[in-house]
Amino acid sequence: MQTAGPSLTGLRLVLGVTGSIAAYKAVGLLRLLRHERAAVSVVMTAGACRFVTPLTFEVLSGAHVATDLFEAHHEMLHLSLPEQADAVLIVPATANCLAKAALGLADDLLSTMLLTTQCPVIFAPAMDGDMWRHPTVVEHVATLRRRGAVIVEPEEGPLASGRVGRGRLADEQTILTALQSAIRPRRDWTGRRLLISAGPTQEAIDPVRFISNRSSGKMGYALAEAAQKRGAEVLLVSGPTALQPPSGVELCSVTTAEDMRKAILSRFAWTNAVIMAAAVADFRPVRPSLQKLKKQHRPITSLSLEPTDDILRELSERRTTQLLVGFAAETEDLLAHAREKLHAKGVDMLVANDVTAKGSEFGSDTNRVILLNRQGQTDELPLLSKRDLADRILDRMLALQVVPQSSKKPTRARTSRKE
Repeated sequence: MQTAGPSLTGLRLVLGVTGSIAAYKAVGLLRLLRHERAAVSVVMTAGACRFVTPLTFEVLSGAHVATDLFEAHHEMLHLSLPEQADAVLIVPATANCLAKAALGLADDLLSTMLLTTQCPVIFAPAMDGDMWRHPTVVEHVATLRRRGAVIVEPEEGPLASGRVGRGRLADEQTILTALQSAIRPRRDWTGRRLLISAGPTQEAIDPVRFISNRSSGKMGYALAEAAQKRGAEVLLVSGPTALQPPSGVELCSVTTAEDMRKAILSRFAWTNAVIMAAAVADFRPVRPSLQKLKKQHRPITSLSLEPTDDILRELSERRTTQLLVGFAAETEDLLAHAREKLHAKGVDMLVANDVTAKGSEFGSDTNRVILLNRQGQTDELPLLSKRDLADRILDRMLALQVVPQSSKKPTRARTSRKE
């Protein structure tokens, strides 16, 4: 039962258990944490006590299980537990728990405790697939991530409802790995400067209308978050999205392909590596109208388009020591088109995905990709959350070539933050 990763010996953890059918799986996680020689204090919500008795956790943890904010106790547990903890795990985390944590609501011991917690917090959600995809849950998860919480995303599989979907609690080893990374984070990108592009671009037809694409920007933003957490200094050049930039990441907001080209080229000498995750428009209207085009009762038979500049190819021609990574979103013949683009663009690595495949559509929180490098290696990855995929991409970049560290910090060009 020995696990890889940093030892948990001597660490003090708080395990929060909420009212999900998956609460019984927290028993197995507790056994694993104790096997790793961590001291674990368990906090259960009233709902969790309906699924598993506190006595079960008390026997396995060897410590009192806290269930009530107002229980007779010498300590103020909502203060003392997190003050003494090296990390807090919420396993399983229900939609209700995520909402209360995101909104700062405090109506029981666990939710009140989270408002005083300063150590790393790891949430492992479990719920029905429709609940996990609900816009409010998505928003609450994004809020918690922005504040620095670790979200161990649920897996695809059979659910308590009898359906099959994404909502099944992640397995014990995945949660343990997330905990180990949170308490002793990797800093293998420290001293390196990374420029990442994200989102779509918009090419004006007139002052009201534009040509764009379905890119959400989620992959680029996930890459920026992962790189920053691993020690990199990150500049995110983003087209229009509804996303908030990760904490600690500098944002340069752009609109058109030409805006993005200028922003990236002006900062190219500053960076050690570039990841072009943006879906840059391939074409733009030749002569955008200066005034809004009025609707008429006859068709518009033509719209003249011209190709935009190939940013990635231009970077390849201008680079000195920078590592270049491109993306290829395809709808057919994925591997053939990806290999062609890898050589045509002159990049070190290409991340290719079929945007018509289930789980890899534009706007999804997951992706299934093939990684190709110019040494001829091809690596097909399973369906992963975009945040997990971001770490895989960063791992491959370091393995492909030691990304040079910065020797000195040049003056940063001024950037703008999107309101």
